[in-house]
Amino acid sequence: MPSYKVKVKWGRENFPGIEVNTDEEPLLFKAQLYALTGVQPDRQKVMFKGSQLKDNEWNIQLKEGAAILLLGTKEEVPQLPQEPTKFIEDMNESELATALDLPAGLTNLGNTCYMNATVQCLKSVPELREALVEFKDDSPSSSSASSKITTAIKSLVVQLEKGTTVTPIMLLQTLHTAFPQFSQSEGNGTYRQQDANECWSEILKMLQDKLPARPSEKKYNSFIEQYFGGSFDVEMKCNECSDEPASLSKENFLQLSCFISPEVKHMHTGLKSKMQEQLTKFSEALGRDAVYVRSSKISRLPAYLTIQFVRFQYKGREGINAKVLKDIKFPIDFDVFELCTPQLQAKLTPAREKLKKIEDAKLEKLREEPSEKPDDKHAPSAELTSFPEDLGSNNSGYYTLQAVLTHKGRSSSSGHYVGWVRQGSDTWMKFDDDVVSAVTTEDILRLSGGGDWHCAYVLLYGPKI
Repeated sequence: MPSYKVKVKWGRENFPGIEVNTDEEPLLFKAQLYALTGVQPDRQKVMFKGSQLKDNEWNIQLKEGAAILLLGTKEEVPQLPQEPTKFIEDMNESELATALDLPAGLTNLGNTCYMNATVQCLKSVPELREALVEFKDDSPSSSSASSKITTAIKSLVVQLEKGTTVTPIMLLQTLHTAFPQFSQSEGNGTYRQQDANECWSEILKMLQDKLPARPSEKKYNSFIEQYFGGSFDVEMKCNECSDEPASLSKENFLQLSCFISPEVKHMHTGLKSKMQEQLTKFSEALGRDAVYVRSSKISRLPAYLTIQFVRFQYKGREGINAKVLKDIKFPIDFDVFELCTPQLQAKLTPAREKLKKIEDAKLEKLREEPSEKPDDKHAPSAELTSFPEDLGSNNSGYYTLQAVLTHKGRSSSSGHYVGWVRQGSDTWMKFDDDVVSAVTTEDILRLSGGGDWHCAYVLLYGPKI
């Protein structure tokens, strides 16, 4: 593919060895220049031999070592504030959190909110952040797609920890190379909106290929399988032939699906409907097609449980994934006990009894000291929330909502994605690309759907806190 290294001169500064891929839109090259100089793409004039580069067309002929001139200033001329200045003493709790302690956002490079929201939600997992920071790839496959994406996400996580807005160019480029469907563009040259859950799934597969399991666990091939992977015990039984023995099997999962039908009003019901379903298949005993019941029960719970709301249904006539806007309630604290096998339920019971005693003690203390505030600085230990012989599991069946990825719009290929991440007991951060703001648990519960506001699409539950 046409790729060149060029020199860029901006004022008194020179940037040698900038890689340009002319298979990508010129807007991506302008985003690279923005990351280097801070000059917004709409304020850039990129000049080469007297010609100015367009946003959606390579109208200049580059060659190796070409000298490019960048004209443009970092900031607009200061304008008078539209709203009066608000002093810290006059701010409420949410405004104070916004002003004083905001994590870093991600620049939208043109309909890349699906990727930004995915990264912010996954970044909320502390063990995943640690695994990424520790990641070093010296293997022969270090030039593979999974290696490049893992390296790009590691770099992004490290930059985000510094607390300033990051432009995720490297991750976008590697994502486009590994999955060309994400690089599709509209007629005007901008990138086409993509499905955030598809991005989530593909990124997890890439990380699954490169991040090793924690050293003490030899039973898993990867960190993702260890901390995000669960398993089902599946029974298939023929309804029409009681003499035909049921077939038993095991299946692994990285996320559960909440199906939305007219009778489903709560997430728990949507999950159960998928785990008990009827289907028609050929019966060897009857020599014809027959109705079977497929029953699934969870036999292994991961530390971090991902749940996707199946909100998009393909409409062939319109050629789009149309969105189901129905209001589906989801809990902040989620108990999965009922969805588990009897064997797993027996294993979960001791930790559940311990947690109940802890909760009872907290309630008693609250009665004695009503003014005592709950501790926001929670950090549940893996040794307390996992089985001793299975680091990265969940040993109680209790989860607490940790992150929500939402969609606003009418189809998966349009609209806007946002990530919402828990920061404390009642404080959440809304990651709307590079705009980060503090919200409350009440705001999160409003994301259940029912209209054109943001609807929960992917939920990430972590250890109960």
